[in-house]
Amino acid sequence: ALAQASIDAGARTTLVSGPVNLQAPEHARVVAVESAAEMLDQCLQLLPDCDIFIACAAVADYRPAAMEEQKIKKGPEQISLLLVRNPDIVATVAASDQRPFTVGFAAETHELLAHARDKMSRKGLDMIIANDVSDRSIGFNSDNNQATVLWPDGEQTLPLSNKSAMARQIIALIAQRLESRSR
Repeated sequence: ALAQASIDAGARTTLVSGPVNLQAPEHARVVAVESAAEMLDQCLQLLPDCDIFIACAAVADYRPAAMEEQKIKKGPEQISLLLVRNPDIVATVAASDQRPFTVGFAAETHELLAHARDKMSRKGLDMIIANDVSDRSIGFNSDNNQATVLWPDGEQTLPLSNKSAMARQIIALIAQRLESRSR
C-alpha cells in the first residue's frame, strides 16, 4: 500500500521485498531478496538514488546461526538452536553517509508512543509510524489499521481506516515534513 501510494504521489518507487504473497504495484521497480542480509545489501546499493527510505518490512530480529542443507531429522527430545542478530536495516540506512529521509515502523503491544519515540531517537529516524499490535482486529490480521505518526517535534494520530487510505496519509505527512525541512 505504501509503494502504491508513493507511485500515486508521483515518486519513482523501488520496492525491496522478501518472499510475500502480495502483488507489487504495476509501476514499482521490484528487487526480490531472500534474507535480511540481502535486503540490507540491496538497500545500501540503492541509497545514492534514494531521497526517502520507508522501512516497513517485518524483518526478523534473529536468524539461525547455521543453515542446514537438509531437513533436521528427529533425534533427541530437545535440541538447541543458536540464533544470531540480523542487521538493523533502518538504523544502518539512517546512519549512512548518503542518508535519505528515513521512516520506520514500531509495532508495539504496550506503551506505544514511549516505545516508538525511543526507537525513533535510538535509530536516528526522521519519522516513525506506531502501531498497537495488541489489538488483533487491526494491523497484521486485517486490511484496517490505526496508527500514530511521530517525528522529532510532533505527532499525528491517523484514524481507523483501510491500509490504502492510511498509506496515502503517511505519504502526505512525509511530503509535509520534507517540505518543512527544506524551508
